[in-house]
Amino acid sequence: MATRGRPTQQKRQKERARQEQRKLKEARRQEAKERRSAAPAAVPGVDPDLEGIVAGPQPLTDWQQEGLAEFAEAEEETEEGTADSNR
Repeated sequence: MATRGRPTQQKRQKERARQEQRKLKEARRQEAKERRSAAPAAVPGVDPDLEGIVAGPQPLTDWQQEGLAEFAEAEEETEEGTADSNR
């Protein structure tokens, strides 16, 4: 019969990895708890997700304005090509 030394070593490695993961997770939990306690208190009756949002159309961001300009240029080129072919 052969002795089985490897599984014991593998078991120890797995257990060490589990312990390390537990330590990391506990550290993350503690950090999150500290972050939440240090954060400013929310104003009662105000949803923080909706705070600062104005009803109606929102202003375009830079990338949206660039895309709109490219679209307008493409439309102009298409209109020019269509006008030339109709003559």
